[in-house]
Amino acid sequence: MSGSDVIEAIGVVEECLPNASFKVLLDDEIFGKDYRIHATVSGKIRKFRVRIIPGDRVRVEISPYDLTKGRIVYREKELSPQPPAEPVTHSL
Repeated sequence: MSGSDVIEAIGVVEECLPNASFKVLLDDEIFGKDYRIHATVSGKIRKFRVRIIPGDRVRVEISPYDLTKGRIVYREKELSPQPPAEPVTHSL
């Protein structure tokens, strides 16, 4: 299966399962609301030991032959919290 044969979607990890498997809730409008798939991690994520925990946003490649299984190919970066509006000053 080549890279053009897969369906890409964004989702949120709901549950960690044994053997680097996860239940992922997809946010994509193609699949609709509350569409869950069973996803495993790709080789690069396994190689570089990227940690995935429930609540992480991930990019998933889904096989067109079985729409209930997929592969996690990227963990989306979290946005850093906004700095405070005014700098905090301490009086001595």
